[in-house]
Amino acid sequence: MQNEYDVIIVGSGAAGLYAAINLPAEMKILVLTKRELSLCNSALAQGGIAAVYDSPQDNAQLHLNDTLIAGGFQNNTETLGILVNEAAQDIEKIINLGVEFDRSEDGSYHRTLEGGHCRHRIFHHKDATGAEIVAKLSAYVRTLPNVTIQENSLLCRVQKTSTGFSLETLHDGTQSVCHTHFLILATGGIGRVYEYTTNSAIATGDGINFAYQLGAKIKNLSLVQFHPTAFNNHHTRECFLISEAVRGEGAHLLNAKGERFMGDYDDRLELAPRDVVSHAIVLESRKQNSQEFYLDISYKDADFIRRRFPMIYENLLKQGFDLTTDRVPIYPCQHYLMGGIDVDINSRTKVNCLYAAGECAHTGVHGNNRLASNSLLEALVFSRRAAEDIVRCAQSVPTGYEHYQFPPVETDKHIPQGVRTEIRRIMQQCYFVIPDREAAAKGFERVMELRHMLNTEEFVLNADTIEARSLATVAYLILKEVI
Repeated sequence: MQNEYDVIIVGSGAAGLYAAINLPAEMKILVLTKRELSLCNSALAQGGIAAVYDSPQDNAQLHLNDTLIAGGFQNNTETLGILVNEAAQDIEKIINLGVEFDRSEDGSYHRTLEGGHCRHRIFHHKDATGAEIVAKLSAYVRTLPNVTIQENSLLCRVQKTSTGFSLETLHDGTQSVCHTHFLILATGGIGRVYEYTTNSAIATGDGINFAYQLGAKIKNLSLVQFHPTAFNNHHTRECFLISEAVRGEGAHLLNAKGERFMGDYDDRLELAPRDVVSHAIVLESRKQNSQEFYLDISYKDADFIRRRFPMIYENLLKQGFDLTTDRVPIYPCQHYLMGGIDVDINSRTKVNCLYAAGECAHTGVHGNNRLASNSLLEALVFSRRAAEDIVRCAQSVPTGYEHYQFPPVETDKHIPQGVRTEIRRIMQQCYFVIPDREAAAKGFERVMELRHMLNTEEFVLNADTIEARSLATVAYLILKEVI
């Protein structure tokens, strides 16, 4: 039947697309994406993808060591070993799929340096690496006759069945139900649980909420990474990221007095890992009683800056700042989630036939803090492993499909106005860079009230309702770990 699939993938970032590519041609696959195919956190990744590939001066052990240091040695060493040792095969595969990385004058791949790395190992496409990878992967997926891409499809409800899962979606506003043997959640991050984030508008933690409902284990959701150099214009909820690579090329961080200050906090200066730099900025902010901070690379050659960071340069010009001559205002904001849906080395959750990959998953590779440019690599390696595991398990699943009938929602009642705004305000105030434990305890009580209201009262099934429930669950799980 038209609504029955071997595998349904929810999410169309690097993890979702690459999973579809690595599944065999004889499998019938559906890729659901909440909005248009190109809107995802993967496409916003500027810096690049870290990997040891054709690198005589580098090796996987050095990459592993750098990741351990950045993660506070709290990383899962088994999954981390897989990440760094299998990186080369996935870099080679996406190159063969058409992904173009920048090259040096001698024709070799140009690799840059970012905070926390001891070697130049970051493959990049100018300063728009994620967009390049997503564009080439999505173009390839569109050529696969066994894969159906359904854009503008909001996942509303999921039910575990004896044969897999039934999913209720709103596709362009029309309700439909589909069924699958295997389900891969690749729904990205949780950025919209904060007032300010570098994430896209759709990053509301939906996959984590649905996995939690299904009984999957959610682990280390309080391990939230705040990027130290988001463009600070004081009023935009979706903050423009100024890549780690700008500091990798020599940019300085300055306080309100125009002074470099990182030397007071870490010997690695601007190239310290993200959590260290973000903490330093907040502590310096308290010392100076000011949130004015700047990134300055104007001492470098202007033509080099424009060639190396064309997207950042153009976007800043639109905001009235010239990266080649001006100090650019920055401040930390929410960027990435290290925790998520707990999975094993093959991206399996504890729920049979349910997988998770990408930012919504917790593989443990990042430990307490993600090393720059490891996120795209994790998405590729572990979505491929999910696809490979599904192939191994496919022989043991039932051949038919149980069709679960979702009970109708018979109401025209909408969620109260301001629920999502209140959740964001709570999270921004009590769990930003340096947590306020007392505020977190009070915030947790209020979040529990909001979550109870959203989950027990019946509301119209639309994006407002689904995303509010997701944000409430994400905030609840984060603060539950904190208090």
